[in-house]
Amino acid sequence: QVQLVESGGGLVQAGGSLRLSCAASGGIFGINAMGWYRQAPGKHRELVAVCTRVVCTNNAESVRGRFTVSRDNAKNTVYLQMNSLKPEDTAIYYCNADVTDRLGLTRTYWGQGTQVTVSS
Repeated sequence: QVQLVESGGGLVQAGGSLRLSCAASGGIFGINAMGWYRQAPGKHRELVAVCTRVVCTNNAESVRGRFTVSRDNAKNTVYLQMNSLKPEDTAIYYCNADVTDRLGLTRTYWGQGTQVTVSS
């Protein structure tokens, strides 16, 4: 059973930093894209950043220059380094991965979400 486990969320003051991690485990044959979404209260879930096996991209314009996504393929882990955090970054951050399991089936998995709260 494939699982995504996130860690690293918390409460931080504006201007501070946090690093999120998401590790995939359980019956994995291969992982295509891995990335991060976030959902703020009353808003739709939005794509923040994503890594294929070879390249990573910050998709949300609001985080460019402040957030950096990276991936360790050997560890099946994706990271999100968040610097210069703003109150508007407050959201639940979800890890997402397209995983092929050992039966050859590919599907999208989600982590349980980790809360990031930025105080002003």
